[in-house]
Parts: sequence; C-alpha cells; structure tokens
Amino acid sequence: MEKEKAFIRIGSVFPEKEERERCPNFETQSLSLTLPSILFFYFCDVCSNQELRQSEDQRGRERMVSYVNILLYGVGGLVVAGMALLVAFQEKLVYVPVLPGLTKSYAINPSRLRLTYEDIWLRSADGVRLHAWFIKLFPDCRGPTILFFQENAGNIAHRLELVRIMLQQLQCNVFMLSYRGYGASDGYPSQHGIIQDAQAALDHLSQRSDIDTSRIVVFGRSLGGAVGAVLTKNNPDKVAALILENTFTSILDMAGVLLPFLKWFIGGSSSKGPKVLNFLVRSPWSTIDVVGQIKQPILFLSGLQDEMVPPSHMQLLYAKAAARNNQCLFVEFPTGMHMDTWLAGGDHYWRTIQQFLEQHAPVQKEDTQNKNDTGAR
Repeated sequence: MEKEKAFIRIGSVFPEKEERERCPNFETQSLSLTLPSILFFYFCDVCSNQELRQSEDQRGRERMVSYVNILLYGVGGLVVAGMALLVAFQEKLVYVPVLPGLTKSYAINPSRLRLTYEDIWLRSADGVRLHAWFIKLFPDCRGPTILFFQENAGNIAHRLELVRIMLQQLQCNVFMLSYRGYGASDGYPSQHGIIQDAQAALDHLSQRSDIDTSRIVVFGRSLGGAVGAVLTKNNPDKVAALILENTFTSILDMAGVLLPFLKWFIGGSSSKGPKVLNFLVRSPWSTIDVVGQIKQPILFLSGLQDEMVPPSHMQLLYAKAAARNNQCLFVEFPTGMHMDTWLAGGDHYWRTIQQFLEQHAPVQKEDTQNKNDTGAR
C-alpha cells in the first residue's frame, strides 16, 4: 500500500492531490476549522507571555526586597559593631598612655636635661596614687607657676624638651602631672578620675610656701586643654589664667572627625546629627560647654595646620568664651601642626605667652619690694 504523503500548513494536515479532488471543499473546511485553533493558540500564547512577565516582575521585586534587607542588615550590623567597639574600647581610643613601640615608664627624667626638679607623689580624692614632676627655674624662683596638662598620648617625659624651653623663655616654674594610668601614676584613665587628679595637683600647689600661689596659670594642650578648662572653671580663686593650645570642642565632635561614619550617631552641642549614641560615651570632655563659664583670662593658641584637631574647634571655643568673657585672646600660627605649634611659632609663640603672663599673672608688689630690699643689702 502506497504511503500517503502529507504536509502541514497552519496546523492542518493536507493529503495529496487525489484526496483534494475527491473533496473539493476540503481546504475551505480545513481553513474554517483552523481559524478557531489559531485564535485559541494565540490567546494562550498571550496569556502565557503575560504570566511569564508577571513572574519575572515578581522575581525582580523579590530580588529588590532581598537587596534592601541585606543593606538594612549591613547598616544595622555596622551600628551594632560601632556600639560594641565604643563600649568596649573607648578609653583606649581616647587615652593612650603608651606609644607604640615604647614602654609605660619614663624614658628620661628632668635631670637628663639638667633641670632642677622634685618627684611629687599625690593622692587623688578617690585614693589613686599619682606622680608628678615639679621643675623650678631655680630654687627660689617666685615667677609664674605653670600647671601643665599634656595631650592624650605618651607621658610627661615626652614633653621635657618643650618644658626646658618654656622655663628659659618664660622664667617660670612648671608642674607636670601624670594622669592616672600614665607614667608612674596608678589607676586607669577616665574623665571623672582625671578631673580629680588635676584638682589634687592644684591643691598641692596652692599649699606650697615656696611659690607665689597668686600666679598659678593652667596650660593645657589638646586633651590637656579640656582638663585645664574644667579645673579653671571649678577654681576661680586658685587659678589666675588659662592657656589652651589646639584643644577640641568635645570628644563627641572628635569621634566624627576620626571615624566619619560615627558623626551620624555621635555629636556635641554644635553637631546637627541625631546623637543617638551619645549616652554610650563615658569621656565626652565637652570643652565647648565649659569655656563659656570661665571667668579668668584665656589665651587660645591655634596651629592652622593641625592634622588632628580641626582648627575650627579652637575658633568655636574662642567664640563661646569671648561671648561672656572680655579677657580672651586668640592667636593663630599659620604653619603650626598639632604637636609642633611651639616650634613652628618660634619667638612669636613665646612672646605671646610672655605678654599674656605679664598682663594676667603679674609680679606682686610685695615680691618686687622684697627683691629691691635684697638688692640694697
């Protein structure tokens, strides 16, 4: 039996010519049967494409939601990690008693620089044992006494070269305190504790009979400026004047400078952020809120190339203090960096401080008369 050939056209099967001749209406009938099939398959195809597009859109939305979730979890993770670091290590970030590669002990003492000094041991109000050096220009020197507070890193031995020049230029005595946890002092540093340490140092100086206690001037650099500002505010009758050098407005503001992502969560009174993590900061050192309450004269020394504390912080401190205190002086040093303003400023630096001391911590008339009487003899 000869096989019948067929071909497919628009979904229909057509036999050979003989079959078509026996059924002259075959094509018409086939076409009429095929049109509904075409429409049916077209409709099904359209529906299938729509379902496919809807499925792809749904999968796209699901992917977008998953990306957003990942982003939110990532941001949340950063916030939680930041909070954990802040709680656990903030004292180690603010206070650095030991510089990398060095030991906690003093590398040298004042005698190495041929300076006359006393080892002083004090007790803070909470019983912590503190160490200090009292360096005198000469044994009977009754010039100004500088109560010096250092920066946050290292110890007082690292500032001895500065102090040696200070004695020569200003003809003064210098009392150098080691904060708790620094140098030979016991304990661990904290804002509350260091404020007590500073008070113990001032109380010691105020009770000495070999200095002019009316000429005690507090000098603080960076963190030391924050310490000195609190001490000066709390002791208007014991501190004659205050000198601040390259000091920050607050640790809260410095957090955003050193770790920029924190500025959205931590900030001082001048910050515009939400400040939701401020309550976690145990050592805020808000100098900007203290200087406006100081009644004594204040000298602001600002190095404009400061790479640690933005010079704008010193400008804000001066503006806050000068609004209520007409005995404020602001001096800029164009090439001064955070640690070397005293070097970069040269003679201008020391002359500025000397003139400030002569004006606000002058020699008492009794001392002048005693010197004249001694000379006459």
